[in-house]
Amino acid sequence: MVASADGAVTLHGRSGGLSGPADKMLFTVLRSVADLVLVGAGTVRAEHYRPVQAPEIWTQLRAGDAPLPPIALVTASLNLAGCERLLAVPPGPEQTIVITTSVAPADRKAAVAGRVRLIEAGDHQVDLAAAMSALADLGYLNILTEGGPRLLGQLASGGLLDELCLTTSPVLAGGGAGRIVAGDLADAGRLVLAHVLADGDFLFSRYLLAAT
Repeated sequence: MVASADGAVTLHGRSGGLSGPADKMLFTVLRSVADLVLVGAGTVRAEHYRPVQAPEIWTQLRAGDAPLPPIALVTASLNLAGCERLLAVPPGPEQTIVITTSVAPADRKAAVAGRVRLIEAGDHQVDLAAAMSALADLGYLNILTEGGPRLLGQLASGGLLDELCLTTSPVLAGGGAGRIVAGDLADAGRLVLAHVLADGDFLFSRYLLAAT
């Protein structure tokens, strides 16, 4: 995740304005070692997501002939407007996964049948613990989440966050931008700083969840 020095998660509505060359490189490294990228539908729309491309990652960091990490998209309503680029991946290990609820509209499920791998987890809201278990059963153990804030908050409050890689951008954003996490994090636990790097005026921090 990336945030401004005053805590904003976006600049002019997108996170890209907070990034820099080193942050973009670390972004590709994290994707390169992930089995799967987990992201909320709102972030997919805002950031114009597309499937992971081989030239965009360090394929030499992947084990053997491991496929590219697929995108797993979380949406309780199964509203995939603005997510069309992720629906065009052909069947196979890199095909997009959509995580939704059992009560998502049947017509929307029918519309994506065969176009994505569909996981139902929870009833009226996505049960992320059940979703992570289903992903593990499919062999996805090293999961990278790129947000957004609501999804990251749900993972943290559910005890499903192992570590946080945070870029602090040397920008004062002001305005009404949110933070990297949203929601009630009363039971999320405390973080421990594992290491910190600097590149120019950017800081790159890696936090681990403190043992309880």
